[in-house]
Amino acid sequence: MHLLYVDESGSASDTSQTYFILAGVSVFERQTHWIEQQLNGIAARFNPNCPHELELHGSPMRSGKQGWRSIQPHDREQAIKDALTDGVANQKRNAVRLFGAVINKKTQIATSDPVFTSFEQVASRFDMFLQRLHLNGNTHRGLMLCDASSSETRIQTLAREFKYSGHSFGKTKNYSEVPVFLDSKASRLIQLADLVAYAMFRHYERQDSQYFDIIKHCFDSDGGVQHGLYESL
Repeated sequence: MHLLYVDESGSASDTSQTYFILAGVSVFERQTHWIEQQLNGIAARFNPNCPHELELHGSPMRSGKQGWRSIQPHDREQAIKDALTDGVANQKRNAVRLFGAVINKKTQIATSDPVFTSFEQVASRFDMFLQRLHLNGNTHRGLMLCDASSSETRIQTLAREFKYSGHSFGKTKNYSEVPVFLDSKASRLIQLADLVAYAMFRHYERQDSQYFDIIKHCFDSDGGVQHGLYESL
């Protein structure tokens, strides 16, 4: 099974921000433990006795909030880069690949919904990735795991609609179940999705590409064509 860990960055309703980001990290089930161990190792640099108490979230790490307050800025930023490198960039593409939607809220029609648009793009692109695998004889299905602090009710409704009524590109066919929502404190992979979303947000919203440049080659692609990243600029 391929697990898609999903988180968002930016606010769908904050008019001071231009972009809303939804990011997904697809991980083959046998790889999750090993990525978690690598991320735990990064947290253990700063809290060796209780590494699980230190969460890897982009905004607090960069700004020095929550458990990162006493850590030097250079070390915090390096930890973000190392997590993206070890958790995504250095992984084999058949085990880890990225999906993402970048929504420019200021160019959307007034009645449009950034959450709907971004979820439709990520959910359908992950589904099409699974369909490509099926055409090649790989029958693994997918499961989406989202941060419990995200738009839970809205996403659950959309997932059902996409399965039974369809979306702009058809119906989702390769999911094992509706999205599952997890507390990010309990899941390093949800935290990794947060870091990917944050890297994308910094790149598009702030023109700061130091994190995004690490992962920009990791979005789902096939035959030299990138499928995993949707940009509404």
